[in-house]
Amino acid sequence: MINERLHKTPVALDRVKHRTLKLDRTAHDLSRLANLNAFFVSVGEFAEACKDYPVVWVTAGQGADGKAQVAPLAIFGLKPEQNLCIEGNNWRVRYVPAMLRYYPFAIARTSPTEMVLCFDESWRGLGHEVGDDLFKADGEPTQLTLDINKQLQDLEVDVERTRLVGEKLMSLSLLREMRFDATLPSGSKLQLDGFFTIDEEKLGKLSDGELVDLARGGVLGIIHAHQISLSNMTRLAEWEAQRVAAQPAVAG
Repeated sequence: MINERLHKTPVALDRVKHRTLKLDRTAHDLSRLANLNAFFVSVGEFAEACKDYPVVWVTAGQGADGKAQVAPLAIFGLKPEQNLCIEGNNWRVRYVPAMLRYYPFAIARTSPTEMVLCFDESWRGLGHEVGDDLFKADGEPTQLTLDINKQLQDLEVDVERTRLVGEKLMSLSLLREMRFDATLPSGSKLQLDGFFTIDEEKLGKLSDGELVDLARGGVLGIIHAHQISLSNMTRLAEWEAQRVAAQPAVAG
């Protein structure tokens, strides 16, 4: 899945055009993520992502049937274009969403059954002088390229599962709009809205059969991970308070 905010100039990897292309795995530049205040995580990532981020649901357009769809996001900041989870050129959390880890690569679907491996041509870690080869001399992909392609195809499968889980939550009316409010020590107030969380009252009113169905499909565990993750909103508020306190006072 190509993300427009991340993959600025996506290009399909070609064994002829990119025969000598190399990946410098030591290249490290998080500056392009400094203004990213949230990012997609698949449901297969919830168990780890919930330990570091608030994971919420947001509207994501409409499906082929015209019904509204939702997608999960890991929240990085409490303001637009704010990433509190990056400090300098390092993550201050342990878990990094899969799509960010696999950058500059991504999968683009060319048909219902075919996908092509792409890369962001603007990434500084790609070149022809330094790094690991993406293709062998005969044009066949190296093990590195094969591994990247496999990982991204696996992620694409989980992206589809994520879509189905979202549909399930919507069909059971289990999502409700939510707002997070916090007051910093300085007295300034923070407000984050426009997202959905699980409606615990409706969850508690599901029938035994519906709950068993959610449990067997792994959706109940996903719901619990989401609920656990919301406590990380407080940590983001604490990091924002620290950021504000560290700013030099403005002379009156």
